Amino acid sequence: MNYPALFSPFTIKNLEIANRIVMAPMTRSFSPGGVPDASVARYYRRRAEGGVGLIITEGTTINHPSASNDEKVPNFHEAESLKGWKRVADEVHDAGGLIMPQLWHQGAMRPKETGPNPSAATVSPSGLKYPGKETGVALDKSEVQSIIDAFAKGAYEARRLGFDGAQFHGAHGYLIDQFFWDGTNTRDDEFGGQLEQRTRFAADIIAKARAEVGEDFPLIIRISQWKQQDFETKLAPTPDELKAFLQPMIEAGIDCFDCSTRRFWEPEFEGSTLNFAGWVKKLTGIPTITVGSVGLAGDFIAAFQGEGSQAAPIDDLITRLDAGEFDLVGVGRALLTDPDWANKIRDGQFEQLKPFAREDMAVLS
Repeated sequence: MNYPALFSPFTIKNLEIANRIVMAPMTRSFSPGGVPDASVARYYRRRAEGGVGLIITEGTTINHPSASNDEKVPNFHEAESLKGWKRVADEVHDAGGLIMPQLWHQGAMRPKETGPNPSAATVSPSGLKYPGKETGVALDKSEVQSIIDAFAKGAYEARRLGFDGAQFHGAHGYLIDQFFWDGTNTRDDEFGGQLEQRTRFAADIIAKARAEVGEDFPLIIRISQWKQQDFETKLAPTPDELKAFLQPMIEAGIDCFDCSTRRFWEPEFEGSTLNFAGWVKKLTGIPTITVGSVGLAGDFIAAFQGEGSQAAPIDDLITRLDAGEFDLVGVGRALLTDPDWANKIRDGQFEQLKPFAREDMAVLS
């Protein structure tokens, strides 16, 4: 077996993951009417059969009318959709895998008059999509609480349906991240203020979800410094600020941070080679997932601009994993183009690894 560190087990709460490979969440828009069908179940089953230790699904939206911009993005609250997700979880488990849904609200990133409820107002913490750009409506406190409840209900449904945990999408400039960022959160109530205060919304989601699912059900939150609105921004410019930002979520009961970067090999702060996941683990001791162009030479933004990417060595990644800088490895596009990527890495079939092509963004199987 190649790379024993990558193929050693890891435990979060009482969930033992067979190896360190996590399928990263990737939006697909292949669920007409918001309902994941048999093809979606086959898609995830193939990645479990291909050796992925833990699958995190594409973003699936909570029960709020403006959570989604696309009728083909799956939801995680309507009866038929939940039935479809149960089939997905059962297929993955039948193939020997583990799976968690990613629970999502787009906030101001949802264009007005789109999605399954086009008449619903686009909402965000302060009506801002990015600094100075107003779009939609600022949430009042009652609706903030209703969205917190909807995220927690999604986690409850994940447990009820037999999933192995749940992830909250708190990255990339979507709603939870809009509360984090001072450029989109100018509130003067308990959900605004300094960075650690702007974490209140996420911490309340985690705490409410924890109360719904119990202590033994793993909860993960995906976080990022960068935003779609601004690739270069940093929520926390220093390690001390990063630690203060993370602490409320730890106290609320989070079990793992999924630390999204565009390139896993880039250091997060000057004077250290640690990446984002490495710093989060160092500061908190909480398990982390690293992600960002794993197994590929080019980053995912280039893919959206029509560029392909060649398969790339993972030796530096393995050195970092072996040193304990992070615990799990998120793999995205490499698993879109090749569902057997994990098994090929394990078996040393490097010459059979496939390059990523732009058309793989619309993968069906």
